Amino acid sequence: MRLRMTALLAAGALVGFAAPVLAHHSFAMFDQEHPIELVGTVKEFKFTSPHTFILLQVKTGDETTVWNLEGGAPGGLSRDGWSAKTLPPGTELKMTIDPLRSGAPGGAWTVQKTKLKDGGPVVAAPAPTQ
Repeated sequence: MRLRMTALLAAGALVGFAAPVLAHHSFAMFDQEHPIELVGTVKEFKFTSPHTFILLQVKTGDETTVWNLEGGAPGGLSRDGWSAKTLPPGTELKMTIDPLRSGAPGGAWTVQKTKLKDGGPVVAAPAPTQ
């Protein structure tokens, strides 16, 4: 009986911890079927856990809008040579993003769909080898 109760409590704990992890990684708020292209200037690059963010100033006519773009985890980007200094303020980018379904100025970005404004790659320092 004691073993059964221990197993039941352990299973409950695993389910309780797994649900928030799975919910955290939902991409339902991004419209992956209708990507858009943005051209703008980096206002800030937040290299923070659990996700990185690019605040991108996008000018349309006389109006400038700051887009809040969510990216991958810093650990993954670090393995590709990225750091907090990879995108200093003022860097001009051309990005293809998955916009927020809500229509708010935000979305999801990936390294593969992020280029310098002139079309060149964002060059990150190579990751150290061990």
